[in-house]
Amino acid sequence: MSLEENLKSVRERISEAAERADRDLSEIRIVAITKTHPPETVDQAVSAGLEDVGENKVQEFLDKSEDVRQACRWHFVGHLQRNKVKNVVGRFQLIHSLDSLRLAREINKRGLREERVTDLLVQVNTSGEDSKYGIAPEEAAGFCEKVSGMEGIRVRGLMTMAPWVDDPGVLRESFSRLRELRDEIRGRDIANISMEHLSMGMSDDFEYAVEEGATILRLGRVLFGPRRK
Repeated sequence: MSLEENLKSVRERISEAAERADRDLSEIRIVAITKTHPPETVDQAVSAGLEDVGENKVQEFLDKSEDVRQACRWHFVGHLQRNKVKNVVGRFQLIHSLDSLRLAREINKRGLREERVTDLLVQVNTSGEDSKYGIAPEEAAGFCEKVSGMEGIRVRGLMTMAPWVDDPGVLRESFSRLRELRDEIRGRDIANISMEHLSMGMSDDFEYAVEEGATILRLGRVLFGPRRK
């Protein structure tokens, strides 16, 4: 199937999931994950109506973005090392993977130096898996309070990755936990912290994520097919 056909199918599935959850479809955004795909795929995605594009490796983004002709909103969705911050600040509309105070301080320092504010999502490890990055759920609210005074960053929500399982109950629990944390942090009314986004849901589980409150879906394979080697 073509990208256009895949996108039509995905949007229909999102619409049906939103209807089941009595949600407004306009609240939900697709970020097209183009990892391993060439610049031409990014251009095709934007032409098809996908204006938000995500990459998870800094060097791949730097190599690819120079050859992308269509204007898009770039998202960084992968684990970010502190030594790569200089290549990220100012180039992405949203970084989805703030997962430590040391990284927050580095992004903040770079932002102050360049007189810009970087929008971020706090990555939370709701599955509890050792293989995944992220703040522990019980530490998320306190983490937001600690970074709230950093003038070079702005937290705009939370992100998580569900475990690689087929059990809908386990997937829903991971997503609902993030939503509950969002509500808890909202209730604290922390300065400089807005909880407008929940980035959760990928190609195999995005319908559950929609039903549990996702505002950003990170979709790659379901749109573009298998990753390229």
